[in-house]
Amino acid sequence: MKKQIIKLSIFGISAMLLLFPSSCTKDYVNPGAATDQQVFSSPQGLTGVAVGLQRVYTAGRASSLYNRVTINGLITKELTVLNQGNTGEYQLQLGGGSVDGTNSLMSGLWTSSNKIIYDADNVIAGAKGLSDKGYASGLIGYASLFKALALGDLSMFWEKVPAEIGNTVGFIDRAQGFAKAITIIDEALTAINANAISAAFTANIPAGINIPDALHALKARFSLFTGNYAQASTEANAASLTVKSTFNFSTVNLNPIFETHTSTNNVCAAIDNTTLGLPAGLQPDAADKRLAFYTTTAYNSKILGFAAASTTPWPVYLNGEMLLIKAEGYARSNDLTNALIELNKIVTKTPAGDLYGVGADLPPLVGPYTQAQLLDLIYKHRSIELYMSGLKLEDMRRFGRANSERTRNLLPYPFLERDNNPNTPPDPAF
Repeated sequence: MKKQIIKLSIFGISAMLLLFPSSCTKDYVNPGAATDQQVFSSPQGLTGVAVGLQRVYTAGRASSLYNRVTINGLITKELTVLNQGNTGEYQLQLGGGSVDGTNSLMSGLWTSSNKIIYDADNVIAGAKGLSDKGYASGLIGYASLFKALALGDLSMFWEKVPAEIGNTVGFIDRAQGFAKAITIIDEALTAINANAISAAFTANIPAGINIPDALHALKARFSLFTGNYAQASTEANAASLTVKSTFNFSTVNLNPIFETHTSTNNVCAAIDNTTLGLPAGLQPDAADKRLAFYTTTAYNSKILGFAAASTTPWPVYLNGEMLLIKAEGYARSNDLTNALIELNKIVTKTPAGDLYGVGADLPPLVGPYTQAQLLDLIYKHRSIELYMSGLKLEDMRRFGRANSERTRNLLPYPFLERDNNPNTPPDPAF
């Protein structure tokens, strides 16, 4: 054990103090345990904390991955609740005022995201002091990947996000949150370009993620969200479409969406296996092979895709997302010719021709289309290609979809933050 008191981010310390007598505010240290200084100054200690970031992000029902995918799925009507006894999930399906600061999924995503940011900051700071710069760049890149994911998750679901980690911190606009994530990624890529990630580091972390590719893909995603279309396209081109980057699972550490949704048939299900929750005019073609990839009629949850089995890997990004980022960038820049070319790469892509087996295998779209028509088609194909990716709520706002198509626009702030931080902003109306 390192310390008997776990250090938490933003709200955690205050929340824990409310639960225990004042005597528990003392830091009782095991004299035989490693100190923080020892942990965060050695490659072994830093690696252990870094690997923990992936576990917090992906392990179990409390993980960021579970909460991000489920919150998004229920709010955007990709998913439906099978058992109303799952109160947190059912509140999100109802939406509106039914989602308040007590919601367990919302609080879970807030907690895990801020813990990841706190721990990643410590890893990044410690890595900069290491003499082995190849090992250090691996630590910086890996920790920055999870920090950027956490910041992105907060910025996708909340109107404002904490400006830093600590008690009574201030808040910044969600757009600034995305910009901050991009800055983190840029710093990581600079470190990696200066000193290539060593094989010794990659051997000490879970297999599956190509760190530079994943960083470029996240920068492309967040650049799109901030309206920097040229940068988004450049970064989408820099992310490999032939090398996978995945969160991998085992029979001990299960895929959390499979574990809670697919395997139980008692929590959430795909809304159906024909519309994926899309409104009339934007629903998938009946011949679209992505329907059979993501859904099934074999059991109640209908969920397949990247939650098909206990050890099914979950992509950090899909190659189809990178193509759709370029299509949207061209469309919003009014280059409709190139937008249609990129969109048709998605429409005609076969399952066999895709890195993950996601393929519509449909005839190409034939224009001419107006800009508005092309944007509608891009939104439609993002909703299908990236089904259950956790990105649809951000897409709905960006594409100006009607509020009636979702149950919330932005989330209220968890009471565990509001009760302990007087700077917590007002909740959004919807």
